[in-house]
Amino acid sequence: MAKKTLAPQQARSRESLRKLQKATAEVLGQHGVDGTTIPRIAQHAGLTPGAIYRRFHDKDALLEDTILGILERQDERMKAGLTPAAAAQIPLPLFAEQVVGGIVTSYRANAALLRAMRTFVQGRANTSFWNKACKLEVRAIEHVIELFLAHRKELKHPDPRTAIAMAFTMVVSTVYEIVVMPSELGPLKGLLPRDDQTLKRELTRAFLSYLGVDQKKNG
Repeated sequence: MAKKTLAPQQARSRESLRKLQKATAEVLGQHGVDGTTIPRIAQHAGLTPGAIYRRFHDKDALLEDTILGILERQDERMKAGLTPAAAAQIPLPLFAEQVVGGIVTSYRANAALLRAMRTFVQGRANTSFWNKACKLEVRAIEHVIELFLAHRKELKHPDPRTAIAMAFTMVVSTVYEIVVMPSELGPLKGLLPRDDQTLKRELTRAFLSYLGVDQKKNG
């Protein structure tokens, strides 16, 4: 009988944790790291602070668990998504446009949360949590690399894998600086694309150019 009741209890516990993580992420995105408090999270989640403290000994432990949960779900979505074989069926310029466009759109929609996550993760450099977060981020990049390697014959670069990693990192870093951390650009902001459509177009062009891809079809 104990085994029969264990599964539902575990399911309820996982669902409860998922709701708590969701509330924590929402508060983190709205109020930043400093403004994210256990009482505020509890109110947002419809819980008591005591109920949260029974699961996590402090705010940092809850934030670590929430951020790792976000990164793990991202990894799961990527694994369940496009395969290299499917990516090979999409014309490379169009595929690059879709990937770059998706990054810009996603970062724009989640800018405040990404900003807070970066602040928190960087503040825990060289910890066990930091190592886990970095591994998950690297795994996501490796998946993207494998998708683009399905078009390796079209890449006019002596080292396609390194080229894709470099080009993708440049795209992500640029979107981060322009979309997520625009206040740090200062006077440079006026020299950069003023709307997301232009940003997507120019980043896609730069990405494909670095890989040595013929863009004549794109004009």
